[in-house]
Amino acid sequence: MIPLPSSFRERLQTQLGEAYPDFEVALNQPAPVSIRINPAKPRLNTDGLERVPWCDTGFYLPERPVFTLDPLFQAGAYYVQEASSMLLAEAVKQTVNLSKPLRVLDLCAAPGGKSTLLASLLSDKSLLVCNEVIRTRVPILRENIEKWGFPNVVISNHDPEDFSGLAGFFDLVLVDAPCSGEGLFRKDPKAVAEWSEASVQLCALRQQRILTEAMSLVSERGVLLYSTCTYNDEENVQNAAMLAEQGFQSIPLDFPAGWGITEKKSGDLTGYQCYPHKVKGEGFFLSVFRRKSSTGLLPNLPRNFKSFKPLQPKQQAALQPFLQNPTQYSFYVKPNGDLLSLPTALTADFLRLDVALRNKGMGLDLGTFKGTDFIPSHALALSSIVSPQILGVDLTKEDALRYFKKENLILQEPAKGWLLAKYEGLNLGWLKGVGNRVNNYLPKDWRIRMDIE
Repeated sequence: MIPLPSSFRERLQTQLGEAYPDFEVALNQPAPVSIRINPAKPRLNTDGLERVPWCDTGFYLPERPVFTLDPLFQAGAYYVQEASSMLLAEAVKQTVNLSKPLRVLDLCAAPGGKSTLLASLLSDKSLLVCNEVIRTRVPILRENIEKWGFPNVVISNHDPEDFSGLAGFFDLVLVDAPCSGEGLFRKDPKAVAEWSEASVQLCALRQQRILTEAMSLVSERGVLLYSTCTYNDEENVQNAAMLAEQGFQSIPLDFPAGWGITEKKSGDLTGYQCYPHKVKGEGFFLSVFRRKSSTGLLPNLPRNFKSFKPLQPKQQAALQPFLQNPTQYSFYVKPNGDLLSLPTALTADFLRLDVALRNKGMGLDLGTFKGTDFIPSHALALSSIVSPQILGVDLTKEDALRYFKKENLILQEPAKGWLLAKYEGLNLGWLKGVGNRVNNYLPKDWRIRMDIE
């Protein structure tokens, strides 16, 4: 039995009434395992898997495998995401016109589950900014975004108040706020140990500050989606009600009764709660709002990037064989010599972000030049813009895992030059044929450290 704090138990007994015993029974059952498929890399066989009702690309697994030892996971074919939080997909579909180019901000993004979900929903003409305030969590966010492979993404490391220069810029802002974690009690015993009434109050105040900054970033008629993985009204209903008092209109959603989502009402506010005894998932709350008022004008658009320089035509020509549809992108050099590509259609948006944000990584890292030789990046290998004409090497699962251990592989008569390591049709990363051997170019930080059985 999970040792629930007495004050938490009293809160939920009041909230759930006669249903509380069912809730406590559910908390002591094994947590379901769920994944979400990358629609740009549809390689995983989902035959016979149960679907997550509110997410077209979500599936339940019968048991939890060792994901680290699955090359398809390492290649970004799917993301391991808790099923209740995938409710975001249906909420966005019901409130946003996804056929249009959109500017979207995930304000509290790490480790990247909801960011990759948003990336999959948006059109390729849309912009997605994934922000994480805690610097140590940015690397895992970047890794998951790179695995997903979309080029229209910005990763930033800023406090929400640093976005003040982007007032009214975003059509959709997601605030999946840091919370007391009550909804994770079944999955994470540490969440139980760290819970307290003081933590609830502290989280509620932090969420209010984040929401206060987020409100100004939403465009007129734009959408703000607030979510947490907790149950209490201080962090959920009361904070959401603050939005309703600040010129935002609560948007009711239409969820089938069979999904088991609990509607929560407070005045003009409508929110939605997932409980583990009613859905096949963990605790999750969301509420969606539309901004009614005008947001004013954005500053004048700058003409050039502050530190990026356009790539020289000769070097651009050297990139062409590595890229699919290169005419759709613009190419730049960073001060450290690394190259990046930006979707040309989004140049104006990237210029505005360049002025407003200091700590950001924009577009897709391509690699670098050493003399006249182009050294491609791992992000390019996993991206949707890498050329399908590049010679690939199909690996067995054993060799694919050896690749991710960063061991050099023995291949029969390897071709010279850059090769894509592949597994079941998906790119894993770069190899380079040199004489009678191939070198493994997997980044050291991506290396599997666990033993392979």
